[in-house]
Amino acid sequence: MARAPLLQLNGISLTFGGNPVFDDLSLVVQPGDRVALVGRNGSGKSTLMKVMAGLVEPDKGERVVPAGVTVGYMEQDPDLSGYATLGDYAASGLPEGEAYRVAMAAEGLKFRPETPVAQASGGERRRAALAKLMAEAPELMLLDEPTNHLDIEAIEWLEAQLKAARSAYVLISHDRAFLRALTRATLWIDRGEVRRREAGFDGFEDWRETIWAEEDEARHKLDRKIKAEAKWAVEGISARRKRNMGRVRALQAMRAERAAQIRRQGTAALELESGPVSGKRVIEAKALTKRFGDKLIVKDFDLRVLRGDRVAFVGPNGIGKTTLLKMLTGEVAPDAGTVMLGTNLAVAVFDQTRAQLDPEATLWDSLTGDPAMRVSGSSDQVMVRGTARHVVGYLKDFLFDERQARAPVRSLSGGEKARLLLARIMARESNLLILDEPTNDLDVETLDVLQDILGDYDGTVLLVSHDRDFIDRVATSTVALEGKGRATVYPGGWSDYAAQRPEPEQEIRVETTRSAPESKPDVKKPSDTLTFTERKRLEDLPRVIERLVAEIEKLNEFLSAEGLYQREPAKFAKASEALAERQSVLMAAEEEWLLLEAKSEN
Repeated sequence: MARAPLLQLNGISLTFGGNPVFDDLSLVVQPGDRVALVGRNGSGKSTLMKVMAGLVEPDKGERVVPAGVTVGYMEQDPDLSGYATLGDYAASGLPEGEAYRVAMAAEGLKFRPETPVAQASGGERRRAALAKLMAEAPELMLLDEPTNHLDIEAIEWLEAQLKAARSAYVLISHDRAFLRALTRATLWIDRGEVRRREAGFDGFEDWRETIWAEEDEARHKLDRKIKAEAKWAVEGISARRKRNMGRVRALQAMRAERAAQIRRQGTAALELESGPVSGKRVIEAKALTKRFGDKLIVKDFDLRVLRGDRVAFVGPNGIGKTTLLKMLTGEVAPDAGTVMLGTNLAVAVFDQTRAQLDPEATLWDSLTGDPAMRVSGSSDQVMVRGTARHVVGYLKDFLFDERQARAPVRSLSGGEKARLLLARIMARESNLLILDEPTNDLDVETLDVLQDILGDYDGTVLLVSHDRDFIDRVATSTVALEGKGRATVYPGGWSDYAAQRPEPEQEIRVETTRSAPESKPDVKKPSDTLTFTERKRLEDLPRVIERLVAEIEKLNEFLSAEGLYQREPAKFAKASEALAERQSVLMAAEEEWLLLEAKSEN
């Protein structure tokens, strides 16, 4: 027997600011669906997801969710007011005794639930919103750019969780590798129309190009037919007016059809121009060491960057990638070691925090106010790679329309802010490009264009990114920051690094061999019988056991409340089930700890 859909949108129409976003849109999400929601920045992906979540009311049409079906939405900018900590917010929708789910999600997503809301960064707030959704595990999850602000380890954890989840989900993401790994169907928004393909994101681009080619061919045929009919109308209509009014009306209908067709928006006209040629050696770093308090960023790190290299820097959030970049460009001094910069360098920087953009300034002022772009004596032109351009014309290259030119930067989406920052960077000549998280919020097509121009760029690129596919497409070498001051250079991109890096247990053995004093061969070395994963699990299990014991105590206290069974039998039953589950998990964790502890002593 077929199961009922989890969500239906029927005949949805929505208009913002006089412009139609959707018109008579219908779609269905079925149980078990794994759907990629794709489209250009500004096409309405996030708006559609909010309609699906019930947060935006359409002008026409209906949203149908069967009784009892739960739909969860990961908010881009969650409202945490009224909550003391991130954990309080993330656990706010969970039944009594289910807070352990938040702790598990927080461990995978790398944030501390005890962090006060007032001190939490934007990235931590988003991770708390994602943890809340993962902990609640609704039947349908709506995830809008869930990988933003996650490092590659956390992305891989999320990937594994979603693969194993019983929930259906709809994903918006710029991360091709993430979409390819998880999706089985694709919803494509293009000029207000939503098309569905019963296959995952892999192959989407070929499908899109086929549709566009068919569309172009149909438009070309229509144009030729209109031209032929128009010629007939001019040359012979007067002699056959009575017999051929149907043909005249058909011509009018064809012209109306052609006028109603919405042309595809062009891709952003990204262009980089190299400045004067730099010296062959761009950066020479020797024995770099840097520490912040107890945290060692790098130790004895060497790197040579030659003209034309594309070097990617990877590693967990907070490990020091941006700090290393700043040391290599001379912005931050190392504690020890030297950095020699090459000759004739012209540097352009893409900052992941978008700090170069004033949120209160207009897009117009953001360009004309940039000293590098200012045209003397003109308030409506900017200097773009040595040529004066009108502000609006240049903004259109980056897919902004004339109305947005006077809008404040704070009104822009994340992808639009990234495009505006790219507009500023690409207006100047450079031969060393620093890209710190450039892929966040950009749509797939803009990433394609950015990748292409980086391929043609004559200068040198230093890149920090958590987008595995983008690194593979761009990087010629990868610097992996591995913790405890280790930074290793690997040839190639992310996939090459993943294939070359030593197995974790190999790393432990190398460290053990190096740290054992040669003069004392009888010193007992740490056991090699545990793999890296097992050793990490052995370290983590005491915290897991402690947490489970605390949760069991809370559940016992809750269940011992006088008269609970008579007052709220459903809650009593649910808490009893949770207690039994937690006791079973605790027993398994204790057995696992005993086995690993015994193995480590062999």
